[in-house]
Amino acid sequence: MENIGEILRHLREEQKQLLREVSAGVEIDQALLSKIERGERLPNREQVLKLANHFHVRENELIVAWLSDKLVNELVNEDLASEALKIATIKLKAKKNNKEV
Repeated sequence: MENIGEILRHLREEQKQLLREVSAGVEIDQALLSKIERGERLPNREQVLKLANHFHVRENELIVAWLSDKLVNELVNEDLASEALKIATIKLKAKKNNKEV
């Protein structure tokens, strides 16, 4: 599975854009964008949305990749991460159901 940085690099390369072109187009520092592509930094939500718009891809596609990377980065060293994620999924569904009632 690709992380958000790999996805962004592939999109940029597929569209034959230089790093500086993308960074200027979405108003992100070129060095920061490079770090994002290399997986050294995560973009923020606003940057992800700007990048989705710039590359003309569905926002949800990039948001899901970004959120999953955030979760992995937070939980990578936790022995009980899988168990916690299962419970979190149940809690998310319960909260969603309560809002829809």
